[in-house]
Amino acid sequence: MLYPSESDRHSLLQLARRAVVQAVSLCELPDQIPNSGVFAERCGVFITLFVRNELRGCIGVIEGKEPLGEAVVRCAVSAALQDLRFTPINQGDLGDLGVEISLLSVLSPVRPDEIEIGKHGLIISQRDKRGLLLPQVATEHHLNCEQFLAETCRKAGLPGNSWRDPASRIEAFTCEVFWDEGKRRDNKNTCFGG
Repeated sequence: MLYPSESDRHSLLQLARRAVVQAVSLCELPDQIPNSGVFAERCGVFITLFVRNELRGCIGVIEGKEPLGEAVVRCAVSAALQDLRFTPINQGDLGDLGVEISLLSVLSPVRPDEIEIGKHGLIISQRDKRGLLLPQVATEHHLNCEQFLAETCRKAGLPGNSWRDPASRIEAFTCEVFWDEGKRRDNKNTCFGG
């Protein structure tokens, strides 16, 4: 699990914001993506974007297959412009943009009775379907363990009780979550997945 310093958090948030601003304003990606220190680490990451405290995009990668700097840029731009659940962010939205970053731990199998609400995020997969919910979804929507499992199944496009099926694989992860001043924590705004 990656635990970035306060300075690293600030730098990651700045990079995500810069990527969104350049993609929306100039239709281009940052020409210089930092590639040392925290930006060279590899871990799963989700970028959640808010405009005027309303959720406007949430995209991420589960495993760190590329340097974190590259993943942050790619996920931030995708959350801004390609999350089909929301209207793409436009130039008029940029002044009210809030950015949240969730850094994921390594996945590990978990039994339902081992899940800790507020600590664990979940991935439930069955054959070619897979759903993910970040840990903050359960706490901000006041879900109990069975509800969290059911919502993760639904995110995968499975019936809510599919977590009970022996063919389902349940994995957990933890997150290091941080955000900038442009985003206030608000229960109704949390992304159901990404």
